[in-house]
Amino acid sequence: TTQMAAMMQNKGQIIAVESSSFRATILRKNLQRCGVTNTDVLCMPAERYLGNPFDKILLDPPCSASGTIKGETKHSAQTLKVWNPVTIKRLARLQKKLIRHAFSLLKPGGTLVYSTCSLEPEENEEVVQYLLEKVGGKIETIDLPIKGDFKNGLQIWPQYQDTEGFF
Repeated sequence: TTQMAAMMQNKGQIIAVESSSFRATILRKNLQRCGVTNTDVLCMPAERYLGNPFDKILLDPPCSASGTIKGETKHSAQTLKVWNPVTIKRLARLQKKLIRHAFSLLKPGGTLVYSTCSLEPEENEEVVQYLLEKVGGKIETIDLPIKGDFKNGLQIWPQYQDTEGFF
């Protein structure tokens, strides 16, 4: 959110919707620390937001965070502890609900960016495929100078970039 505000030179308007009050508080503090004035943070489930249509939406839904497992860290151990196929299916259902809702909030010709820190196809390519099958839209290729796989989106693998994994 702070990067988007910087790219927009603090002009225009950003509505950041965060369901976690803890994360919303951290976001507000970061925005204030960075001098961001064009952003409103709403603490509510994103699927309940019914505001005016948007030109652009970045949907960063809750995910398994499997792309953040790197080395023997406390965070990696915690992520591995909760990772399981049932959780992946539950998250994928939520992600499909969120992506469909986000798409419904776009102005005609608007852009939706869907991004996770997961490596799971159920949370990435399959969510995008679901949207394409249910409501349409089209995929735009992202041209980045990094190695990754492209199938309904760019999957960035940790072993190629020495980073965390992203979609």
